[in-house]
Amino acid sequence: MKEGKVKFFNESKGFGFIKDNDSNNEYFVHVTGLIDEIKEDDDVTFELKEGRKGLNAVNVKLA
Repeated sequence: MKEGKVKFFNESKGFGFIKDNDSNNEYFVHVTGLIDEIKEDDDVTFELKEGRKGLNAVNVKLA
């Protein structure tokens, strides 16, 4: 599991971005990849899965 922080999340549109603590890479996250509800600045753990436009954060949980 990777650890990161929610940089942006739009609840009405159901997507956002998570910044990886180790690499500082940003990953797209969609509401379908969430286990817990998240909001901006939450610390989270996540896994990566190949999506249509690159790697997406999935199985996202509050840390």
